[in-house]
This record gives sequence, structure tokens and C-alpha cells, in this order.
Amino acid sequence: MEPERSARAANPDDEDFLWRLYVSTRASEVEAFGWPPEQQEAFLRMQYRASRGSYHAAFPQAEHRILLENGVPAGAMIVARDSQEIRLVDIALLPEHRNRGYGGREISDLIRQAGSLTVPFRLSVRHGNPALRLYIRLGLVSKRADDMYIEMEYAPTGRKNVDPISS
Repeated sequence: MEPERSARAANPDDEDFLWRLYVSTRASEVEAFGWPPEQQEAFLRMQYRASRGSYHAAFPQAEHRILLENGVPAGAMIVARDSQEIRLVDIALLPEHRNRGYGGREISDLIRQAGSLTVPFRLSVRHGNPALRLYIRLGLVSKRADDMYIEMEYAPTGRKNVDPISS
């Protein structure tokens, strides 16, 4: 039986869940540093606060959503919308909810929304992030890259989707 998937606005009561979700995306990377657990947690908390602050500063009007599976928090998504684009600022799912189509469905919905508004859908992804394969499969192309991130876009019909990174 297919799980029931939905989303709701994030609220202050979600802070513990959002922290746990963040840790699930970074723990193995930080464990590789060989630091004691206390130092790992301190570093992760600093990084968590910094990322939350930078998202808020760069996208103050963004929509923060909690992704639910059967009514239980499974992930989170931040989406910024304006007259120029729909931008996926961040999306993350707990490990047990990854690779089951949930993130792809949410991103596909955003691509459809962007298409109906005839604005591009954009996101940035870290080099090496396994989600890059999903983004390519959904039709996003690289627009530019730096040492850390790849800027990707899905242009609506009538706009040219060019991939200058692989050209």
C-alpha cells in the first residue's frame, strides 16, 4: 500500500525534528573527521544555525514546509518564489524516506508550477550529492558551477535549456 504523503507549513514546534533531519544529512561526513562526539555535535549545531540563518537572510519570504508520510514528519523543504523563478532552496528527507520517490514528486510539482507561470525552476546542489542524478533525470541542466555547488535549472517550454557545464 502506497504511503499517504502530504506537507504542512513548518512551525517552531518542528525545531527538534529539523535539527535531527539536518544531522541525518551531515553526520557521516562529520564522523569522518575523527572528532569526539561532543566536538561533532558542536560543529553540527554551528553549521545548522549558520545554514538556517543564511537561508533566512537570502530568502526571507521563502515557504518552509514539513514533508509528512502517513502524518509523520519525513523531511523538509524550503521554496522561494518570485516573478523571476521558483527556487528550491533546500530539501532533505530522513534516511528511511530517501530513494522512494517522495522528493522527486515534490520537485516535479515545483517544475510543473514553474512551467505554468513560465518562469524557470532553479536549485543549487553540492558536487557529489547523490540527488544530482535525480535532478538530471527530472530534466534539470547545469547552468554554472563553482568549487562547491552546481546551479541547475529547468526552463519552461519556450525557453532554451542549455548545459554550458558539459559543453
